[in-house]
Amino acid sequence: MADYKALEDLVIQVRRDILRQVHKVNSGHPGGSLGCAEFFVALYNELMDRKENFTMDGIGEDLFFLSNGHISPVFYSVLARAGYFPVEELRTFRHINSRLQGHPTTHEGLPGIRIASGSLGQGISVAIGAAQAKKLNNDKHIIYALCGDGELQEGQNWEAIMYAAGNNVDNLIVTVDLNGQQIDGSTENVLPMGNLKAKFEAFGWEVLEIEKGNDLSAIISGMKKAKDKTGNGKPICVLLHTIMGHGVDFMMHTHDWHGKAPNDAQLETGLLQNSATLGDY
Repeated sequence: MADYKALEDLVIQVRRDILRQVHKVNSGHPGGSLGCAEFFVALYNELMDRKENFTMDGIGEDLFFLSNGHISPVFYSVLARAGYFPVEELRTFRHINSRLQGHPTTHEGLPGIRIASGSLGQGISVAIGAAQAKKLNNDKHIIYALCGDGELQEGQNWEAIMYAAGNNVDNLIVTVDLNGQQIDGSTENVLPMGNLKAKFEAFGWEVLEIEKGNDLSAIISGMKKAKDKTGNGKPICVLLHTIMGHGVDFMMHTHDWHGKAPNDAQLETGLLQNSATLGDY
């Protein structure tokens, strides 16, 4: 049974971490990071079967791949708070020679990071490869991946989506962060994608929707249903309806905070809206 109070407290702390990271260097992507805070907290603290000590081979555990790598602030915060590396290292976000670059990289060996994900559109492909490796190794664990909705405007995704269904990659759960925003505006205005549920189903995927994508209970319940559907011959897609900038009122429902850092006053406002109990770094 999930300890929702503890998870909610962690979500609030993660929001503070996100704001502080991007403010400190006046760069980064707070909007999508805030919108996915609940998802990451649920994934790493309730849903994934993961080993205590990080290894790149990932044998004998569930694996996660972040495709929309610009939301690294939320990824770094949750990894640090889960013990992959010291929380204090969050202070080095986007610094020269830091292991915490603006988009995750692998060359510095940061625990928890399995792929470099600066270029959008590649994460589903990598996740499929990892899922097939699991099958070859008779490893029954699950591959999770997250991509953005605007990211699906890139063609490589649909080649991968077709491949996964055509090869019965049924140990894979791809979650789409469906917030309707991207760097240049709403996804509807930039390039309408129509009915994503119908599209994935037409490609042969099993599709679930989580309408309350910023509600921990809904996320945990929905993702457990997705896991229950693995192993039945089809890859799984979860359409997660989130709010960009969730938890900081002036950042919500707009693409304006896709890639902009708060100033000093805005940081204080955001922190006041998220009073934490776990302690800042």
